[in-house]
Amino acid sequence: MIDNKYLSLLKIHELGSYTKAAEALSVSQPAITMQIKQLESQFDAKLFERGKGRVVLTKEGEIVLKYAQRMIAIENNLLQELKNEKDRIRSLTVGITHTAESSSIIEALARFVSGIDHLSLKILTNTTDHLISMLKNYEIDFAFAEQPVTSPNLCYTTLGTDKLILAVAPEHPLAGRESVTIEELKKERLILRLPDSGTRNLFMASLESLSLSIRDFNVVIEIDSIATIKDLIRRNFGVSVLARSACLDEARKGKLSLLSIEGLSMERSTNIIYRQDFEHPQLIEGIARVYHEMQA
Repeated sequence: MIDNKYLSLLKIHELGSYTKAAEALSVSQPAITMQIKQLESQFDAKLFERGKGRVVLTKEGEIVLKYAQRMIAIENNLLQELKNEKDRIRSLTVGITHTAESSSIIEALARFVSGIDHLSLKILTNTTDHLISMLKNYEIDFAFAEQPVTSPNLCYTTLGTDKLILAVAPEHPLAGRESVTIEELKKERLILRLPDSGTRNLFMASLESLSLSIRDFNVVIEIDSIATIKDLIRRNFGVSVLARSACLDEARKGKLSLLSIEGLSMERSTNIIYRQDFEHPQLIEGIARVYHEMQA
């Protein structure tokens, strides 16, 4: 901590008055006068002399001022470096849903981390409910999920919107069409996510809004891995209701054909969820920026 006597020296030089310096530093004039006398005694030198309407530094005072400025600058640099070290992030543990894992979010994370030295990243995949629980228990730093949160201790930043579509093989009779009816979908062999997945729950909720049930459809396989589901679709073992973002890469390469389902509104948001006390909100902003740049 810089000695207050040097701060007084700088303030008197800046304002040209003991009285004004005392007011600026919220101390009494006798106290600031005593501090300067102590410095003069310490260095055996007179530091100020009366000038035209103000006090000015003597030659000896200018030398002391120069070194006082250096000491203050060094202390400020020290404090800033200590703060930077405290704020430096060494590792992050990120939760992500299976749907988000299959989208461009992983690439956005990789791009962001590649620009930060000495930062390691651990990614855990699970359902939204499980990830929220891990977040509240401080097991992960933040999570990517397809639904906002209402917990008072959690915040979220929306990356964008997504919707569920029907994915079929390129050689499937429905391939190339823009949409499929629910009656046509009932005739297909459905490969679906497990009941605890957000994708499955959104599909079921949309059906219920039309007084339909999953039992009205021919579900032949239930599995959690989106990669496996897409592989089974490509091999024409069935069709599936998946997030559009999870299928875009295959659709661009002609490996899957994507159709909307008439009568079903299945839009949802993609969010970064984090605790209110998360100490590095700038990371959330940075990841979101990289993600949006990729989508542009």
